[in-house]
Amino acid sequence: MQRTRWMLTAAIAVALCGSTAWAAAPAPKAIGVDLAGVDHAVQPGDDFYGYANGAWMKTATIPADRSSTGTFFKVFEQAEQRTAELIGHAGAHHPAAGSNERKIADFYAAWMDKAAIEKHGLAPLQPELKPIDAIASKNDLARVLGSRLRADVDPINATNFHTEHLFGLFVTQGLTDPSQHVAYLLQGGLAMPSRDYYLSQDPAMVAVRGKYQHYVAALLKQAGATDADAKAKTILALETKIAQAQESLLDSQDIHKADNLWRMSDFASKAPGLDWNAYFKAAGLDGQQQIDVWQPAAISGLSALVASEPLADWKLLLRFHTLDHSASLLPKAFADLHFDFYGRTLQGTPEQQPRWKRAVSATNGDLGDAVGQLYVQRYFPASSKREVQQLVSNLIVAFHQRLDTLSWMTPATRQKAQAKLDTLRVSVGYPETWRDYASLKISADNPLANVLAAEKFEYQHQRAKLGQPADRGEWWMTPQTVNAVNLPLQNALNFPAAILQPPLFNPKADAAANYGAIGAIIGHEISHSFDNTGAEFDAQGKLENWWTPADLAHFKAAGQQLAKQFDQYEVLPGLHVSGEQTLGEDIADVSGLTIAYIAYHNSLGGKPAPVIDGLTGDQRFFLAFGQAWRSKMREAAKRQRLATDVHAPANFRAQTVRNLDAWYDAYPVKPGQKLYLAPKDRVKIW
Repeated sequence: MQRTRWMLTAAIAVALCGSTAWAAAPAPKAIGVDLAGVDHAVQPGDDFYGYANGAWMKTATIPADRSSTGTFFKVFEQAEQRTAELIGHAGAHHPAAGSNERKIADFYAAWMDKAAIEKHGLAPLQPELKPIDAIASKNDLARVLGSRLRADVDPINATNFHTEHLFGLFVTQGLTDPSQHVAYLLQGGLAMPSRDYYLSQDPAMVAVRGKYQHYVAALLKQAGATDADAKAKTILALETKIAQAQESLLDSQDIHKADNLWRMSDFASKAPGLDWNAYFKAAGLDGQQQIDVWQPAAISGLSALVASEPLADWKLLLRFHTLDHSASLLPKAFADLHFDFYGRTLQGTPEQQPRWKRAVSATNGDLGDAVGQLYVQRYFPASSKREVQQLVSNLIVAFHQRLDTLSWMTPATRQKAQAKLDTLRVSVGYPETWRDYASLKISADNPLANVLAAEKFEYQHQRAKLGQPADRGEWWMTPQTVNAVNLPLQNALNFPAAILQPPLFNPKADAAANYGAIGAIIGHEISHSFDNTGAEFDAQGKLENWWTPADLAHFKAAGQQLAKQFDQYEVLPGLHVSGEQTLGEDIADVSGLTIAYIAYHNSLGGKPAPVIDGLTGDQRFFLAFGQAWRSKMREAAKRQRLATDVHAPANFRAQTVRNLDAWYDAYPVKPGQKLYLAPKDRVKIW
């Protein structure tokens, strides 16, 4: 599962088993796990992931247009097919102009109209390029930069905000006053996925930089630039300085380093170099009293670069970023160059996805709630919502039981933890209020204009929240998104409609499989309220220490023990998981699996679990968990994940079982086996 960091992504969901949604599905096996995927030549105590998935790994192939495959991809494919049909049928009955259905149909049709894209050429991009060409002073540069400020709406990766714009905006509750929305200013300015791609001396990263410079030159040349090779060197040099100014992912995850409310007048003295008055006026933020600067050193460093680097270099960088940002919707020559670098080089993906898939993804992204309304009408009946809510309730009961039995926790801290769990807001399926797209103008023949308009529409929506009371029921994902999220500032969970389907959830399957797969995922999200970041927030979503000193020391020590455990996992030769970087996700995995196990045994009502196909209930439970993390990924994509993601690779997440005593009894696992941990070394946080 994904998770949230500060309010927070990592950063999972399709519909439950309503009769409409499941009518065409084949009858599931009662056991709920894939027996054929098990590799009996592997001992569970040596490699539980290999045992659970080894036979599948030997035959599984990654689709040519994907960087990975696995259990979550299977769920995603189902959601993708469903939304594709809904989008394709949106215009079938000639919906009225301005209706959501008309906007969906026109957005998709424009994306699919390759002839129109070729005909338009670079013309749709001229409104973005002309202001750059007109920059004649650093004051002009500030205005252009401010006009391009855009909103990040990904709560999973908000602290690792990736944008080619120099800064990014995130709007949510305040850290110390969750009653009001606050604007958070975030570092940006890079076209490659993270600062590591510019600064790492790993040979693979060095090679990527060379290919990136070649791509920059090729894209500029395609747009008619002269001296493209020299300009590409200039762009890479400036981006490298931007990367050096940025803060690391680990520093960005430290919630206490992010609590920096600056008055508008503070920016000139704390981050000199950029004309902040011109910047904020162009961004429509000049009426704000204060802004939270998430990465203050980075904001100061980036502002200094605006002053120190030549104006011509900034204009060149902005022109390239504008071309790069829109390349997939420019003529084929531009789109092919873009995919060759971002798809083949960075992800190792041999082939580009069919155009219809990319069009569906774009429509889902920019008209998400409009498509989501159609999705839940078709695939998520009220009965499905009630069933998921009951499952979530069962997991919360199990978490309460776990809190009651923690021997290390003092009564004072336990009371606060129970109060936080009691006030946790769980939203299932879809939001209570849908987005209104009335002001978003969509063309049937200009896809780039549509996407740029949608970006501005989203920015205006986020900016409009400023000065308004916080909405603890706000959704951050669409119903058709295969994901889920914990929101510590809201003390809330979002479970979109799309994750709750086989092989993660099947109401016709054995309870052990459902609790081991979707139960552990739901438990994971609940546990994020108590991971190394979530535990910093109280029941109202306020950044506040509610721990006794002794309990906090124990909690942090257990976290460090888990981080060291994950540090040992080698992803590629010489490249290991960073246990500090993935700690929040790893805590949620251990805790989520623990409470799912408790909830599973609660579901048995005191009766023994049946033995099915020679497997006990506990064996099926843990096997379902191991198979939920089934994954096969290309090497380039693994490198990108290590540099940018707060989740450990899926195969290592499956090894979480080694921290639960019950797993040692289920298989059984003995001293001397590779995954064996002595009881004192098994991490038990929640």
